[in-house]
Amino acid sequence: MSSQGKVRVRFAPSPTGYLHVGGARTALYNYLFAKHHGGTFILRIEDTDLERSTEESMRMQIGDLVWLGLNWDEGPDPVTLTDRGPHGPYRQSQRKHIYLEHANRLLEKGLAYYDFRTDEELEKLKEDAAKAGKAHHHLERPSPMIPLEEARRRLANGEKAAIRFMIKEKRDFVLNDLIRGEVTFPSDMVGDFVILRSNGMPVYNFCCVVDDALMEITHVLRAEEHLSNTVRQMMLYEAFGYQQPLFGHMSIILGSDRQKLSKRHGATSCHEYMMRGYLPEALSNFVALLGWSSPQGQEILSRQEMMEQFDGERLNPAPAVFDEQKLAWVNATHLRALPSEELWARVAPHLASHGITLVDDPDWRERALSLFKSRMTTLADAVALFQPLSDSAYAVGEEAKEVLSWPETPKVWEAWETALAAHGADYLTEADFGALQDQVKVAAGVKGKHLFMPIRVAVIGKPSGAELKELVPLLPKSSLIKRVQTARRGYSHPLSEAALPKKEPGVLRD
Repeated sequence: MSSQGKVRVRFAPSPTGYLHVGGARTALYNYLFAKHHGGTFILRIEDTDLERSTEESMRMQIGDLVWLGLNWDEGPDPVTLTDRGPHGPYRQSQRKHIYLEHANRLLEKGLAYYDFRTDEELEKLKEDAAKAGKAHHHLERPSPMIPLEEARRRLANGEKAAIRFMIKEKRDFVLNDLIRGEVTFPSDMVGDFVILRSNGMPVYNFCCVVDDALMEITHVLRAEEHLSNTVRQMMLYEAFGYQQPLFGHMSIILGSDRQKLSKRHGATSCHEYMMRGYLPEALSNFVALLGWSSPQGQEILSRQEMMEQFDGERLNPAPAVFDEQKLAWVNATHLRALPSEELWARVAPHLASHGITLVDDPDWRERALSLFKSRMTTLADAVALFQPLSDSAYAVGEEAKEVLSWPETPKVWEAWETALAAHGADYLTEADFGALQDQVKVAAGVKGKHLFMPIRVAVIGKPSGAELKELVPLLPKSSLIKRVQTARRGYSHPLSEAALPKKEPGVLRD
């Protein structure tokens, strides 16, 4: 697949929002292909859509690419946006002079012409063509054709005109697609097409050819939806005498309902998955398998393994289904394989964003992660798991009302606090916790749920939830004492609605 010398590939997004997972796959495949063949990966920004393209969106997409670890060799600097590489500018909005020069080249060769017809006139021609059973792209050429010098005089006088590419010969075009094999575009598939709009902005197919040629792109791996564009691009390569790159059109991505993946299927942008706590290496791993398979039959691959195995030969044209459950499994597998120190570094921002403060001790973190890692699918899952360990999150909730109404509860809490105070170590082991429960049972003269539930409320603020024998060894004795004191201060018996705080109904806080 790399028969055109040194591989040069590009990812060319339109900056109109966060990076969609389909765009992420295109970027990833080009990145892996370049790295596998020791080539160059280029980022080019296709921002000629003035109404939709914004610098904010460009920064958002660049941020998503950086998060995914898809570092480009040429293109805008991810921080300063200044060009890096010898083939800039890498933003199409800064290359208009290049497109104009190329359009003039075609005009001079008689391969393009100025079209002064208005939008209204063109719309009428399309309607007439439809009534005659012709495709709307087969518009009649202006008659008579306006000589080039006269057209330029009219433009100098303030008139507006688009530039159309002139199809001189009706013939089939054949593409040897790297993924789909031989594809034939029939001679009547397109008519004369616009290359520069009347406002001076170039159209996609024209920009694409000029940029790919000047940036010496050897392979174009892109989405299936671009296949129909290829015939126009082939015509332009031929007209300019530029070498045509090798094209490969990737499979469409479907949702679970076998319809094209869209927002109705849930999260579709990389940013959303990042916010939900997915790992970039896991999302890359999963996305890589949407239209490609490992020659080793692997489902879980590191970035290095993907680069080593991705030669492009195993790209599949069949539609790929975006399976959220498989993504979750891939993510959980990558997450649980992380060393504790690395996992904590990734978990910490999610905890901090929820105001969760914890013991600052590497050994404690190791113990906590060894307990919770197997229960985490995403980094965001850490919030619910670690929240009971945060003193700042402790509160006696409304669900504890029944326990608070029991006359045995104050006795249990008093005995629990006394037992904790007498315990010699800073932390309880699981065995210590069992022994202290037995002490409380004797001291308070209670057993069963009237023993366990008050202790649970004193530890986590509610009568059900995480296993105390797992949580208590992770809570410093000082925290356990502080919590039972908080519960005792907030306790009112018999409980009445008047005893509950007014500003946060249903919660008793320290």
